[in-house]
Amino acid sequence: MRLIIYSRLTVVLVVALMFAATGLAQEAQKPASSSAFVDASKAPTSAPAATPQFQSRDARYQIRTGDSFDLNFELSPEFNQTAVTVQPDGFVTLRGVGDLKVEGQTVPELTATLRNAYGKILHDPIISVVLKDFEKPYFVADGQVGHPGKYDLRGEVTLTQAIAMAGGFTESSKHSQVLLFRRVSDQWMEAKVINVKKMEKSGSLLEDPMLHPGDMLFVPKNTMSKIQRYIPVGNFGSYYPIH
Repeated sequence: MRLIIYSRLTVVLVVALMFAATGLAQEAQKPASSSAFVDASKAPTSAPAATPQFQSRDARYQIRTGDSFDLNFELSPEFNQTAVTVQPDGFVTLRGVGDLKVEGQTVPELTATLRNAYGKILHDPIISVVLKDFEKPYFVADGQVGHPGKYDLRGEVTLTQAIAMAGGFTESSKHSQVLLFRRVSDQWMEAKVINVKKMEKSGSLLEDPMLHPGDMLFVPKNTMSKIQRYIPVGNFGSYYPIH
């Protein structure tokens, strides 16, 4: 009888120990689970916003006022037109469809616009656009150069070459702070300072940037040239030259 009681007690103790061990194991797992939860809560919900970057301008030419082009209809030559000129308001007047706004469009965009317009009176018109007179690539040189103005940009031209084309530096120019302005979007223009004096002194043109169509370079005055040549003396209101 006692043996049976002891056996039952043994079984009870073993079961109790098993439950206890299971409970301890679950408790041991809680901190790890809690820690992982805390770490996840600290993690950012979204990636940080990227720093805004300037977007490259579309390399395709955009039609401007004063430009002209020819229209050729492969299947309907009666609608052909030559030297269609973009008016100051950006519109052109076309045979059969009237006035259309075309300023700011590239040639592919203009072709799509024309097909849509003529598609109302022609079935699947085949239209080709040929630019005849348009604004040529150019750069502008301003400030302390021999001949400030607007110059055609033909082929590859660097900043120093552009300065030479504009008559070179004047005596009052500041070679070390030549400004290069470049439009990178319709709303933004990038400005960069170029130390031409350093390039000339070192004899290295590795940092001589290539100009893009529409770039403007500006050469400022040096410090000495900003000082007035004449200064007032006493109360006489007269001015004397500084030799």
